[in-house]
Amino acid sequence: MSVPASIMAEALHAIQRAQRILVVPHANVDPDGISSALACYHVFKALGKEVTVICPDTFPESLEFLPGFNALKQHIDDHQDFVITIDLQQGVDIDTLRYAVEDNKVNIIVVPQKGNIRPQQVSFSSGEKPYDLLVTVDTADLALLGSLYADHIDLFSDVPILNIDHHISNSGFGQIQMIDPVAASTTEVLFSWFSRTALFREHMTPDIATLLLAGLITDTRSFQNPNTTPRSLEVAAELLDLGARQQEIIQHIYKTKPLSTLRIWGRALNRLQIDKQSRIVWSSISREDLAEMGASSKETHGILDELISTIPDADVYVLFTEMEDGGLKASARSSAAIDVSALAAEAFGGGGHPRAAGFRIKEYDNFDLQVLDCIRRLKDCMRALRDQAEEQLPMPIQKKVVPETEVSAAPYVHGKNVSKPKQGTDVLHILTDKEEE
Repeated sequence: MSVPASIMAEALHAIQRAQRILVVPHANVDPDGISSALACYHVFKALGKEVTVICPDTFPESLEFLPGFNALKQHIDDHQDFVITIDLQQGVDIDTLRYAVEDNKVNIIVVPQKGNIRPQQVSFSSGEKPYDLLVTVDTADLALLGSLYADHIDLFSDVPILNIDHHISNSGFGQIQMIDPVAASTTEVLFSWFSRTALFREHMTPDIATLLLAGLITDTRSFQNPNTTPRSLEVAAELLDLGARQQEIIQHIYKTKPLSTLRIWGRALNRLQIDKQSRIVWSSISREDLAEMGASSKETHGILDELISTIPDADVYVLFTEMEDGGLKASARSSAAIDVSALAAEAFGGGGHPRAAGFRIKEYDNFDLQVLDCIRRLKDCMRALRDQAEEQLPMPIQKKVVPETEVSAAPYVHGKNVSKPKQGTDVLHILTDKEEE
């Protein structure tokens, strides 16, 4: 499945019409989200657009090598001017203009030098909106933008949204949805759009190719995840031809680990637990663990893919991380036996991909007890999903029964004599070699 050409054309027209564009990835951003946002930044800037890229939370230091990282901002400037207009009729001149704030009121004093100003000469209007297009990348639902969305709901309601994503769980928000759930990463979706659009294609640079390849490599875990498709490998090859710096990506993402990261990974391994009967493995990292190791919640990225999910004889792997700003985030992986996106949705309203998904719990009293409760609910839902799958299996082939009848002679089948059945018994139909074929 790929994004229809008509959707790509509609998205292109939205970019062409806009002048001030805001690009936003999801909160607790990962390399695919940041790389997608920065790739959009470079391409749209090349078209002469004013582009702002917001990182909804603290900047991930491990990704500072990405081209354009310094352009990231943390806060939205969505202030809109309120304009008071005085129609100066012929013969009216202004002497002085001042204002005063008293009792939560703004008094604007206009002193005419000549003539008079009447109320009917005064009108009010709003200034230009700070942005005329919002582009969300790698975000399945607006709620995943966190406080950025919660604090600026009016902005997301008033300004058109271009939704670019690859998650099958995407809620379909926005006026234009450029979503390809078969793509391995959002950067793969962007590459298809950029490479099939002449206006974008001429602005492709090694920096943009590096950003797109970074998202593809990380979201496929160096092409090890099941979401890797032949198209993903083709895209990677084309990006290398465009000058993508593969070794730079590998060095910074996979071969550079701060001491605090290694310590928190060790704590996660020390906490490993397994339920062999339910075939589920999990670990947890609390806020106290993060503080003790001098680490941030972002440094837990990679524990699940690199370590926990390598444990054999399990179908579901979960890492619970208590976030600094409250709540917990659960990241999950699975074998081919379990659709972990369906599992996360059924248990907690989460989502993602069939082999990689997640969910969040906003409020709880005790982190450790909440983790145990989550595991219990996941096991219950795993049983329910397995039972449902078994019910949908095709019925086994039943042996054909010949109604009771008289057999005039005792025929031979494969050299064996079949005697005449007794009255009131069934005769099993015996298949010949030809019928078995």
